[in-house]
Amino acid sequence: MFTLEKATQIFPETRTADLVPAITARFELLSAEDQLALIWYAYLEMGKSITVAALGAASMQFAERTLNEIKAMSFPEQSQVMCDLANRADTPIGRTYAVWSVNIKLGFWYQLGEWMAQGLVAPIPEGYQLSANALAVLSSVKSVEQGQQITLLRNFVVDMGFDPKKGDAQRVSEPVTPPTPLELRQSVTIAGVSNPTVAQYMELLNANDFDNLIQLFLLDGALQPPFKKPIVGTDAILRFFREDCQNLKLIPERGVEEPAEGGFTQIKVTGKVQTPWFGAGIGMNVAWRFLLNPEGKIYFVAIDLLASATELLKFAR
Repeated sequence: MFTLEKATQIFPETRTADLVPAITARFELLSAEDQLALIWYAYLEMGKSITVAALGAASMQFAERTLNEIKAMSFPEQSQVMCDLANRADTPIGRTYAVWSVNIKLGFWYQLGEWMAQGLVAPIPEGYQLSANALAVLSSVKSVEQGQQITLLRNFVVDMGFDPKKGDAQRVSEPVTPPTPLELRQSVTIAGVSNPTVAQYMELLNANDFDNLIQLFLLDGALQPPFKKPIVGTDAILRFFREDCQNLKLIPERGVEEPAEGGFTQIKVTGKVQTPWFGAGIGMNVAWRFLLNPEGKIYFVAIDLLASATELLKFAR
């Protein structure tokens, strides 16, 4: 009988991008000033090769009041607000920021960056020098693949602000995008995999049809995001889909399916994921590791950020 712990260990040869949590941990040890400067340098560096797309007005309405409040401040006050966010200080803006979804947080920093370029928000102080540790982190960010870079940028901003409940507070998310009409949905084909549940998972997620997507899971099923603990239970998984998975584009390419004990089936698929935040040419190299019960319901699925593009091709058992 499979336990959740045992399920997480299927396809153990999968090589994940362990540099991402390592770089994130090093970033979190930097001073607030270095963290902020590094975010802006990373934005500028990535902007040379990656198109960052602003969120629509409907999604950013939740941040508009806070952004306008910051825009009206003096430069020293603006700098203090940003440092307080990086320091996770208990301030009204810090509490507001903490309950935004990650997309709203990314949009917030994107807008501040735009205003910084226009001279409306305090710039990085002239002559500011990153510390040796911050320079090392920036060098590491530059050295990884673009899909890993956008994951790092997300990690850098997601835990800023002051959250007294550490994630238990009600999240403020952008409006849930209506599901794509049936006639406009695209079917997926995965070389080496014919399982209908896996194909449906990809197609329903691409269509933002989360209500039908969650029906593919067992009630006590689990989903493990990259470098995170498993999310257990359909209520929690559905909340994750709505908050973190809107408007993603999954591009599965190839896979392998194998029988497992107790009539279960284990399936590994590799491909790319494009996010609404970056240009269509930029995708994260990922693997999905599914464990299905004998009736074809999802007991466990892990999403792994892969170490390199070559991992997409490895299916020798």
